[in-house]
Amino acid sequence: MAEVLALVEARLRTALGEPDARASVTFLGTDRIEVLRFRGGTEDGGDVVRYATLGMSAGPMADPTAALADPVRGPRAELVLSVRGGLADTDQVLRPLAVLAASPQVEGVVVTPGASLDTGAPLWPAAPFTSVLVGEPGGLVEDLELDAPKDPVRFLPLLPMTPNESAWKRVHGARALQERWLAAGTDLRDPRRTSVPLDPG
Repeated sequence: MAEVLALVEARLRTALGEPDARASVTFLGTDRIEVLRFRGGTEDGGDVVRYATLGMSAGPMADPTAALADPVRGPRAELVLSVRGGLADTDQVLRPLAVLAASPQVEGVVVTPGASLDTGAPLWPAAPFTSVLVGEPGGLVEDLELDAPKDPVRFLPLLPMTPNESAWKRVHGARALQERWLAAGTDLRDPRRTSVPLDPG
């Protein structure tokens, strides 16, 4: 476990630079989850802060319908959230991110692209988001290959959703919501953005 996490942290540092802060959260019956903060990314003229989990990939995510969980084989992932800095108190997202990263251990879920993850509360104080859409990996941080028979670690971007967007996504699907965001030119890193225009139903 420690060897895998050391490789994961090295991959994060290679892709995002040196973390300037980290927090550790432990939930009853689970391994420790850390959240690392990376500053310094500049995109479209604004500073971008990235939060990445460390600990979720220590073991494979197990299919909740499987009779026996495989301790070696199975998907592994970490979560990455990117937001524009200085616009909201986004550092308060550390615990909600750790909760999401612990969900495979706590709830037996397998986190995959296109899935919705609900925190049940704002991601940070006064945030208009209480859930996230799991995006496709391979963009910001490349997959980390592990020695066989272990599956690679995938770094899954999280896209915050408003309650309206989350409800609309449940009906129409992740792809349809992403197409709405794209068509509207939505800045998904804006911590203060409002919901994209959605048709009823």
